[in-house]
Amino acid sequence: MSLFGDLPDAAGPAAPKGPPPPLAERMRPRTLAEFLGQEQVLGAGRALRAAIEQGNAGSLILWGPPGTGKTTLALLIARHAALHFQPFSAVLAGVAQVREAVAEAKARRQRDGQGTLVFVDEIHRFNKAQQDAFLPHVEKGDLVLVGATTENPSFSVNGALLSRVRVVPLQPLPPAALEQLVRDALTDRERGLGVRGLAIAPAALERLVLLAGGDARRALGCIEACALTCVDGDTITRAQVVEAFQHRALLHDKAGDHHFDLLSALHKSLRNSDVQAAVYWLARALEAGTDPVHAARRLVAMAAEDVGLADPMALQVAVAALHALQFLGLPEGRLPLTEATVYLAAAPKSNAVVRAIDAAGAAAREGADHPVPLHLRNAVTGLAKELGHGQGYVYAHDTAAGVGRMECLPPELRDARFFVPGERGFEKKVQERMAENDRLRRGHG
Repeated sequence: MSLFGDLPDAAGPAAPKGPPPPLAERMRPRTLAEFLGQEQVLGAGRALRAAIEQGNAGSLILWGPPGTGKTTLALLIARHAALHFQPFSAVLAGVAQVREAVAEAKARRQRDGQGTLVFVDEIHRFNKAQQDAFLPHVEKGDLVLVGATTENPSFSVNGALLSRVRVVPLQPLPPAALEQLVRDALTDRERGLGVRGLAIAPAALERLVLLAGGDARRALGCIEACALTCVDGDTITRAQVVEAFQHRALLHDKAGDHHFDLLSALHKSLRNSDVQAAVYWLARALEAGTDPVHAARRLVAMAAEDVGLADPMALQVAVAALHALQFLGLPEGRLPLTEATVYLAAAPKSNAVVRAIDAAGAAAREGADHPVPLHLRNAVTGLAKELGHGQGYVYAHDTAAGVGRMECLPPELRDARFFVPGERGFEKKVQERMAENDRLRRGHG
């Protein structure tokens, strides 16, 4: 294997005859100067850039969406440090392969004095045992570990391994970087499409950048697809770009961060009473392929968490939408989901229910283990009656107002207030009812 794996090298031997590699592979940056985007971590004066240039970047986890340069950055780190680049697939490898790679790295260092950078693509797919197999060797410096992941490492990578590496978050490429990437691909005569004399219309470039969604690989794939329908000297049109993207999959991972980000945006838009945004994020999630039941469950959770008793109908509407979705399926099921989304976004908001159960839970966990008052206990045996169980209990329905004169909290918590209703919607009425019930229960009426 080459020292730098599949990193293009203009000074290397001529490529064998046959179909050329994909445009995205041919245009892979060969130097940090060619690396576009990620200025927040690789810009001039940034610590990571300086460390890479000095050949001591160390072990890293590169975290970001597809097409943001994770593999390329790992290759460049290996090049600057003169390390052997050993790619490793977390999908295909097990603990045995990890041990074999470590043994090879040790042997290479003893034989040639050369270190090894092990690049683990999709490191989040490694189980705990596989990740732990790297730990002692990363600590001893037997190898440099660079992992790539599209999922939050805090949840997908063991804490022990995380503590020994630096996490580098990468962002989708900004529009300016994508535009430059496309222009470079069209003009580069060595690796790109420059020999064909193709151009791209401004409207087409604008649309391509939008549809690429910050993914360099997707942008170059679109250009390559468009080029197949052009003759030399043509100008790529907006229609060709749209055609190339017509079956594109919206950025989404049903088990990863993008899935939860979309549902998070939906929930937070609902909470902030933004009807238009809530409907948009619902549509984004559905179009991206999320399970609509997951969206419906988020609506049900939001109804209880953020609307609560400010509008008691909210939970009913959300649950009805879930049932309607399960009954109808898609595409008709989108309609009750949208109806519930609009209702919840427009409803008055209160988190008093959340605060109530959290406060009561804290009192139960952290306070004394208060015994149940005797009058609230069941007198199911003669001994229980002798001990006073049930004595003083007032059956609420026997009272004129339906509220008995007795306390139901332990005496030490007599004045505790767990549920504190707000002033919005129905909770104002609840507040009035609670005050009246307190008055009747304590015999002030």
